[in-house]
Amino acid sequence: MARLHAHDSLRPIEIRTAYLDHQPGSVLYASGKTKVLCVASLEPGVPPWLEERGQGWATAEYSLMPGSTVPRNRRERDKVSGRTQEIQRLIGRSLRGVLDLAKLDGWTLRLDCDVLQADGGTRTASINGAYLATRLALDAAVSVGKLPETAVTQPLAAISVGMVDGKALLDLDYAEDSSADVDLNVVEAGDGRLLEVQGTAEGRPYSRQDLDQLLDLAEKGIREILEVAKRTLGAVR
Repeated sequence: MARLHAHDSLRPIEIRTAYLDHQPGSVLYASGKTKVLCVASLEPGVPPWLEERGQGWATAEYSLMPGSTVPRNRRERDKVSGRTQEIQRLIGRSLRGVLDLAKLDGWTLRLDCDVLQADGGTRTASINGAYLATRLALDAAVSVGKLPETAVTQPLAAISVGMVDGKALLDLDYAEDSSADVDLNVVEAGDGRLLEVQGTAEGRPYSRQDLDQLLDLAEKGIREILEVAKRTLGAVR
């Protein structure tokens, strides 16, 4: 199927904040047909290795809900898959990269990312939604005196790019991702520095020129996502 939007354009983004009544840090983040419910919550306490070190922690859980895919995805009840573990760690690392953990002293920030509908880019959508949920959760914690100030140091955003039939594409859906010659996930902080680059050649190597082209394309998309996030946060204040 031909792509319905330009090779260098994002799929439509829709964001609903305060999606859950009891969780101020809850966001329904949609990128095209991919929809992820992201919830950020603060819990007292830190992992044992951080006790008495004057800092908090942030960790993530990621799940594909049973109805998010065809065929039905089975719940990972007893043991999570290697893919799930890798995505959870990616989300946690990304958010910790823009947090001052000393300002979370004594607290653990838990990020729950549940994919309600999957059509490519679930990990990058999870990161984008988790960032917004974190901002809202920590702002709420400051407003009630739970924290003296927010621990977020700067914004972040993530996007997927890839080479499909020799052409660089931004924000791949499932059909594009499954046929891509190169698949790249990029996480970037608001100041332009990279937090993570995950790149894989699916069958044949790619050139440094290809990589530079993909990173430039990701940069364009990330700037646009950051602007959407900024407008979203501004609208709830």
